Amino acid sequence: MTAGCDNTDSPLPAVGTLERDRIELVAEANEPIVEIAVEEGQAIEQGQLVLRLDNAFHEARLAASVAALERAQQRLAELVRGPRSERIIEAEARVEGARENLDAQRREHDRVQALVDDGLLSPSMLDTAFARRELAEADFEGAEARLQEYLEGTTPEELAQARAAVDEATATINALRITVSRLDVHAPTSGTVEVLPYEPGERPAAGAVVATLLVDAAPYARIYVPEPVRARVTLGLAAVVRTDGIDTEFAGTVRFVSSEAAFTPYFALTQRDRSRLSYLAEVTLTGEAATSLPTGIPVEVDFPTLRE
Repeated sequence: MTAGCDNTDSPLPAVGTLERDRIELVAEANEPIVEIAVEEGQAIEQGQLVLRLDNAFHEARLAASVAALERAQQRLAELVRGPRSERIIEAEARVEGARENLDAQRREHDRVQALVDDGLLSPSMLDTAFARRELAEADFEGAEARLQEYLEGTTPEELAQARAAVDEATATINALRITVSRLDVHAPTSGTVEVLPYEPGERPAAGAVVATLLVDAAPYARIYVPEPVRARVTLGLAAVVRTDGIDTEFAGTVRFVSSEAAFTPYFALTQRDRSRLSYLAEVTLTGEAATSLPTGIPVEVDFPTLRE
């Protein structure tokens, strides 16, 4: 231990204030606040409702997505089952009708051809008969293709697309359900409501802080460690915490020490000036009695091992 820590010029104890970890609760969506279930300063339990945002719009989107999923599932079931027998019978009848019409148009074309060759009809009549025959052939080929499609059933590509549509609709529903559930803002841990910046009816932006909680756990002292002892103040170092108005000393351990001085530029300072620098640190208080200490009170923190 240096002499500076043993005499009246010792930089210890370090001073600061008692703090608690804060949690900021944010709005999931840009919707009006319809209910605030707590008050500032109120102690709340984990999972307790803090406030509720209007969910009408997102419930409507969720209902539409559920309907889209039902449609996709029905389409997939239809493709898995394949064409109905009635459609196959209908397609076969269309093929038969198209074949008979094609035969009739071919015979008519041959008849007109013979009459044109004999000079009994004009060539334009032959053109008309030829066009009708071509149209009948196209109808027959189309009917046969449709029948073949029904007979072969659903292709693997069609099934894959239908299954993908079902998966997409399911994912959309899951995402919307998460959004709807988050419109009811609950406390992630027990603690005390510190700030409620909005009133019922106001519409916070998505991501805006709608409540701040002080965590219901052991507090910590936020102090400034003087430069002369900074090198020996390390994580886990034992500490003693004192506060005005309470004779009891509270035990603690260092949980954080800043690597940068609170006053800069430190590299331009003389040795005497550097001794005035301080480093932000946090000391967690241990013991059940410390949990009842109020936030914000001034504290002094000493490190017994540094005085040995």
